[in-house]
Amino acid sequence: MKIIILGAGQVGSTLAANLVSEDNDITLVDNESVRLEHLQDKHDLRVMKGSASSPNVLRDAGASDADLLIAVTSSDEINMVACQISYTLFNTPTKIARIRNSEYLKEKDKLFNQDVIPIDHIISPENLVTQDIVRLVEYPGALQVAHLAKDKISLVVVKAYYGGPLVGYSISTLKEHLPHVDCRIVSILRQDKVIRPQGSTIIEAGDEITFICATVHIKAVMSELQRLEKPYKRVMIVSGGNIGAGVAKQLEEHCTVKLIERNAERAATLAEKLSKTLVFHGDASDQGLLFEEHIENIDVFLSLSSDDEANIMSALLAKRLGAKKAMVLIQRMAYINLIQGGTIDIAISPQQATISALLGHVRKGDVANVVSLRHGLAEALEIIVHGNENTSHVIGREIGELKLPTGALIGAVLRGNDVLIGNNQMTIQEGDHVVVYLSDKKYISDLEKLFQPSAFFI
Repeated sequence: MKIIILGAGQVGSTLAANLVSEDNDITLVDNESVRLEHLQDKHDLRVMKGSASSPNVLRDAGASDADLLIAVTSSDEINMVACQISYTLFNTPTKIARIRNSEYLKEKDKLFNQDVIPIDHIISPENLVTQDIVRLVEYPGALQVAHLAKDKISLVVVKAYYGGPLVGYSISTLKEHLPHVDCRIVSILRQDKVIRPQGSTIIEAGDEITFICATVHIKAVMSELQRLEKPYKRVMIVSGGNIGAGVAKQLEEHCTVKLIERNAERAATLAEKLSKTLVFHGDASDQGLLFEEHIENIDVFLSLSSDDEANIMSALLAKRLGAKKAMVLIQRMAYINLIQGGTIDIAISPQQATISALLGHVRKGDVANVVSLRHGLAEALEIIVHGNENTSHVIGREIGELKLPTGALIGAVLRGNDVLIGNNQMTIQEGDHVVVYLSDKKYISDLEKLFQPSAFFI
């Protein structure tokens, strides 16, 4: 696939690194030559210095025969203009833009269509991250929760602790403990080593477990791996930016929410907007303020500013003063591995959320959703099956017969409104939403080929 990526910031460069490893022809456009040189030395891709919205630059980048244009510069306006030019001058078939401004997003149905601004897919990192955080608050104890297949199937990452009934027992015991709940454990991470789960695999305390089940059964399965935590009722949020304000808005109906904002003007605006949230003008590193607001009673402390270091420090302070859980927003991937699982419970990466959303549009075949796992090393895909027994490699065949690539597991299938957990005897049908877990991304093209219908397949 010939792909042009506009903007070599964190999202653009991470995306380029992800896609170049999958045999795509990538051209990366940015104004910063140092950044481009660094990426060119690291990866097998073409780079171009210049303005992302310049017709000449787009022409030289190969927009006339590109399959896909992804505009992820730091400016919404440049991203929109670039898509418009690509459509008008070069007729680029698929255009994806990152849009952050909530004013544009409110009007997206009127603005973003072929007759106005021709953008095929919009990616909004703030909205994606907000949803991720709300889900983590909804399922206390989970490290990652992703809903797939019309939200009926979920993929959950959770740490196993002593006290969970399954800890110290084999995976096959799960069926005895929960006879009416179907679930598939698709991966175990033990001391940084990935273990492919078998029925006889013993679950150990400290294992990071990834499982797939019907969304309604998440808490039942989690209760097997750790003692279920009480629902989070008292939440403190640091920073009233788009993400902080969005999270407060969604949580204030069923939680007591306190929000600390440094900017007095912004704090006053939020106090008007958020009817049930207590908004404070102050600094989250102010010990006196945290004591005053009874930090020791807070169930979850969310540090969501755009400053990684400030987020980490305020979360460490909050934990020391008695907050039960701390989640932080981290832009720099290098920090995530350093802090998650230590004093800070969860590090949330906007890059990861954005990359997951983008990959869903880039994958070949009808891929409805992609979830990036283990910081981009593994993936879960929701693939809609098309074709018939003559044109498809999978329709009418049992899962046990399929030539799945190394490390691929079919976790679950949505058929109509029914959630079916994958087993070797299950037959794939046309229209199925199949959720596949892939432990190693280098086999992604094999998986795409398997699910793509072919007119010549006999």
